[in-house]
Amino acid sequence: MELHLVRLGYPYLSLKDQHWDLETNIFSALFKTAIGKINPDLEETNIDRLLEDVKLALDNEDLGRAFHEKLTARSGIKMIDFENFNNNSLHVVTELTYQNGDEEFRLDIILLVNGMPLVFIEVKKPHNREGMLAERDRINKRFQNSKFRRFVNITQFMIFSNNMEYDDGEVQPIQGAFYASPSYQEPKLNYFREEEILNLTALLKPLSDETELNVLKDNNLEVIRSNPEFITNKDPHRPTNRISTSLLSHERLAFVLRYALAYVFETDGLQKHIMRYPQLFATKAIERKLNDRGRKVIIWPHAGQRQNCARLL
Repeated sequence: MELHLVRLGYPYLSLKDQHWDLETNIFSALFKTAIGKINPDLEETNIDRLLEDVKLALDNEDLGRAFHEKLTARSGIKMIDFENFNNNSLHVVTELTYQNGDEEFRLDIILLVNGMPLVFIEVKKPHNREGMLAERDRINKRFQNSKFRRFVNITQFMIFSNNMEYDDGEVQPIQGAFYASPSYQEPKLNYFREEEILNLTALLKPLSDETELNVLKDNNLEVIRSNPEFITNKDPHRPTNRISTSLLSHERLAFVLRYALAYVFETDGLQKHIMRYPQLFATKAIERKLNDRGRKVIIWPHAGQRQNCARLL
C-alpha cells in the first residue's frame, strides 16, 4: 500500500531519521521549511508563531473547524499551496504512534502534507469480518477519547480497507475500501466508485527496486517481497490502491481538502461532512461547465439538507 503511495508522488519517510512534535504529530522541521517555501516573504518568527497558533487551534472542541479554516484560508499565510499542489512537501510514513500521557495507538499509514498528518489509512487482512468489526470499534473508541482531540482535529479524512471488492448485499459497510471524515462519535464509512477514466500511466511513477527494498526493510517486511500475495497487491487495480488513486492523487487530494469537507450543525451537534462520491463527481462536472463560461463556482448540496453550499473560487 505504501509503495502505491510512493508511486502517486509521496516519498517514503523513515521515522528512524525524523523528529516530530508528540503533542500533535506535526513534523516541525518539515512544516517550517514547507511554509517558508510557499510563503517566501514570511519571516522565521512568523512561521514559529503560526505553528503555535495551529497547536492552539487543535485544542478546540470543534472537530478541527478552526484548523481547517486556517488550512484552506484564501488570504494571509498559506498552509497549503492549492494553486500549485506539487509545490507542497508531501510524504508517506508508516506505524506512527499517536499518544497522550499513558494512552496511545498506532496507525498503519499516514500522509503528511507540509509536515502535517492530514490523512491516515488503515489496511486490514481480507476475509476477516470479525477483525474488521473489531478495528472499527477501536477507531470509534479512539475518536471518542478526549485525550486524542488534537489528533482527531488535525485528521481531514481517513481510508479504511480490507482490500476486497464491495459486497452490495451487506447492510453494514464491512467488506471493501471506504473513506470517512472524523467524528467525535462514530465515523460514517462511505463507498467510493470512480466515475472518471484515470490516466494511470501519468499518475503513477515507476518504482525502482532500490526504493521498494528500502521501504520493505524499514518496515521489517523484506521477506514478503517474493510472496505472491504481495506481488498481486501491488496491482494499481486492487481495491485499496484504487481508492487511494481516486482520493490521494495530487489533484484529487487538493480538491478534497479544499472543497469536499464542510462543517454542519445537526441535532446532535457539529458534524464534519465529506462529499460522497456522486456529489464529488457532480461537483467536478459543474465546475467544468462553469469554467467553460469563465466563472468558477463550487456548489455542494448537503445530503439530507435543503440548502446548498456555494463556494466562489
